[in-house]
Amino acid sequence: MDINTIGGPFILAPLAGYTDKAFREIARGMGADAAVSEMVSAEGLARNGEKTKALLERFPGEDRLIIQIFGPSDDPVRRAMDNLLAYNPTAIDINCGCPVPKVVKTGAGSALMKNPPMIGRIIKAIRERTDIPVSVKFRLGWNAESINYLEFADAAADAGASMLTLHARTRAQGYSGTADRNAFRTLTSHLEGSGILVFGSGDVLSPEDALALIEDCHLDGVMFARGAIGNPFIFRETKELVEKGSYEKPSTEEKVSTALRHLHLMIRYYGENVGCREMRKHLMAYIKGIPGSSHVKNEIGRAVTEEEMERALGKLLS
Repeated sequence: MDINTIGGPFILAPLAGYTDKAFREIARGMGADAAVSEMVSAEGLARNGEKTKALLERFPGEDRLIIQIFGPSDDPVRRAMDNLLAYNPTAIDINCGCPVPKVVKTGAGSALMKNPPMIGRIIKAIRERTDIPVSVKFRLGWNAESINYLEFADAAADAGASMLTLHARTRAQGYSGTADRNAFRTLTSHLEGSGILVFGSGDVLSPEDALALIEDCHLDGVMFARGAIGNPFIFRETKELVEKGSYEKPSTEEKVSTALRHLHLMIRYYGENVGCREMRKHLMAYIKGIPGSSHVKNEIGRAVTEEEMERALGKLLS
């Protein structure tokens, strides 16, 4: 797969509870080359569940959407394919990295790291139905005693994966500790000449982090996860760093105006009640570090209407 198939090297990672169509719209507007949906249950998709379908709605004009699915085996994936293909994904990503217990206990997410042959079966189930590129997001292994990411990558590659994204932590680490940059280098060297795109994830918290990973570890691109929450500007900044060697940080005014636009999109798409409730976590991240934000955070935590949230954010500009 060519990098242009997915739009470029800087992608908004899948984040459960975050990468809905409103956040994706904000990120794409700030320069994200593509975005990945929240993870979608293959079983839920097979059953045509309403909550599952809601996760796959695109914002108006969203031309590229990588849909991430999760499941314990190829069976629900096979049954989900008709419904999945109806959404015309740019690529289909398989989640083999989620460490959350309720996902892992079903045999999905990072539990698949224990069973490399299964990822091959899942990919083949998809490849039998479509030529749409298949991507896999995975970890170093289940724990420090079972590091098997190279074996896992080989199983995915042999089955026909076009792109691999390594979150260089084990399942046992969750999101603690630091990502293992040596693992990125080992993986890119291992797959050299294969034609498979290799992306990195984990601790990509600044434009400098992104370029260091790409240049030092020979990656094709990076997925921004926590680094983009409340900070969609990171996509624009990273591209400026590539093009100019420097970048300009957003002003308080731009942070507030972008947060307000995000709020308005959430309300437009999900209604005032749900939109305001789901927006609190985003707003807390947007205003972090702005002078006087501690009092505003308290107001946002209590706000239940669009007007109350607008009034709270406005205090940062007075």
